[in-house]
Amino acid sequence: VCPIWWTTCMIKDDHFGRMELFMSLLEMNGICKSFNGIQVLKEVSLRVEAGEVHALLGENGAGKTTQIELLRDYLSDKGYDIIVCREPGGTPISEAVRNVILNKEFTEMGHMTELLLYAAARAQLIEEVIRPALEDGKIVICDRFVESSAVYQGIARGMGIDLVYKVNQFAIGDTMPDLTIMIDLDAEAGISRKKKQAELDRMESETIDFHKKVVEGYRQLASLHPDRIYTVDGSLTIEEIHQKIVSQVNKKFHGKG
Repeated sequence: VCPIWWTTCMIKDDHFGRMELFMSLLEMNGICKSFNGIQVLKEVSLRVEAGEVHALLGENGAGKTTQIELLRDYLSDKGYDIIVCREPGGTPISEAVRNVILNKEFTEMGHMTELLLYAAARAQLIEEVIRPALEDGKIVICDRFVESSAVYQGIARGMGIDLVYKVNQFAIGDTMPDLTIMIDLDAEAGISRKKKQAELDRMESETIDFHKKVVEGYRQLASLHPDRIYTVDGSLTIEEIHQKIVSQVNKKFHGKG
């Protein structure tokens, strides 16, 4: 499934004893669930406080990367110091773990192994990049976050959302998003787009039935948390999606659409 999820969240990071904004953008051909809180992010003339994190979470083919770049440029133009990272990855250690997770030759990888590897890469990213950036008052835009694991491993793999969150609690601690933006795109459309962009990795090469489960999983999570997850129609134009994301962010933090 190529789910794209975009998420923005208010995060209480006791590590620094303050509230931080964590935006998580997910690209979905489905939807990602928010971990302890996630909502939407968009292109609007908003005022973002220093020390915020924007995590962009999403599946392949829905336009997640493009929207992350647009958001980064938009916030940079407003004078904010932006850090962009991705999951799994974002640090030398996490990128090495990513290569293991997505290696198409590792078809024998067990579901628990997969879940733990994602959590390990996430833990390193938070410790090495996200928390230090928040401490320095920067805005972090992260491609994917724990909601992706909730959907891929928890729902599509059948491991259960509760288990995924329990495992990831050790990796995340209190660094959790409050606002999530989801770009909704059908599984077939997302995979078709991805095939035109690059060779599919191990996760992208899963069956269409698996990707459909991912899409439906994201939608289920979004329906359960409409206050934290904002859904955007992935069939809209790039500019239309961007404008909706900015508008929602502005509405979320300033009460204006």
